[in-house]
Amino acid sequence: MKLYTLEFEKPVLQLQKQLEELRAKASAEKIDLNDEINAMEKKLEETKQGIYSKLSAWQRVQISRHTKRPYFLDYVAQIFEGFTELHGDRRFGDDHAMLGGFAFFKTNGKSRKVMLIGQQKGRDVKENVKRNFGMAHPEGYRKALRLMQLAHKFNVPIITFIDTPGAYPGVQAEERHIAEAIAVNIREMSTLEVPILAVVIGEGGSGGALGIGVADRVLILENAYYSVISPEGCAAILWKDRVHAPKAAEALKMSARDLLAHKIVDDVVPEPPGGAHHDPELAAQNLKASLIKHLHALDKFSKGDLLDNRYTRYRGIGEYAES
Repeated sequence: MKLYTLEFEKPVLQLQKQLEELRAKASAEKIDLNDEINAMEKKLEETKQGIYSKLSAWQRVQISRHTKRPYFLDYVAQIFEGFTELHGDRRFGDDHAMLGGFAFFKTNGKSRKVMLIGQQKGRDVKENVKRNFGMAHPEGYRKALRLMQLAHKFNVPIITFIDTPGAYPGVQAEERHIAEAIAVNIREMSTLEVPILAVVIGEGGSGGALGIGVADRVLILENAYYSVISPEGCAAILWKDRVHAPKAAEALKMSARDLLAHKIVDDVVPEPPGGAHHDPELAAQNLKASLIKHLHALDKFSKGDLLDNRYTRYRGIGEYAES
């Protein structure tokens, strides 16, 4: 599968092309170029290591938005079994940017039922129009809440997958009270007496992410981001020009390691070099292992302890010290 190459990845692409040409020449002309090939392979690995080990916050944002990056339904197919999608908010309609339903999660050889909820983007123009680029309307958040309350009723753990630039900011969303829908979700998620895991798999933008992000454990993929505003939006406000988005990305401390250091997230899930889109199966395996670990840890708590710990977790966010 040919992947779109980001600007900072072009040296890797050039070396890969040269390596392919060397191999093709050795095969076509029946000559021994093993020394040259080995040297080129070594140089390629060193270049990859040099680039991917020192990614800036803005470069990670670019990776999180890659069009071939695995989305919610890709992880569902890789990690879970028997996913049954449930539709509609029972008030207005069915939002195709917010999906959810029951599935089975195999841990230690046993399958357990879980409720999955996630934001879904599209791969092409047609699908992006259907999915509204992963930006849910109010009915999407109300559908998510309906499914979470269903999970609460049947004592089923909830796993949410966050991947949105933000909730839809259009007139129709405002008419149907998008802010109220998100606020209600935040309030109600804090009271659900079942384990809740939230995973930021790509973009985690503003209240659109937080509307399904109040959880006992928040995990984030290595190249995902979680922020109160997009870098472009921040740059437009502070510097009056979106060209300063890279500077804004650094200032926002929105990348996984910064979020872990500030205790906004609880675990960083490693990705294959260059991002999850370079090896979706390995990315899914890493995420599955992290989900199993944290779900087992949450199983040890009573319902009362879950609620108390969840309350304490969010009360502790935002601590600062004055010098």
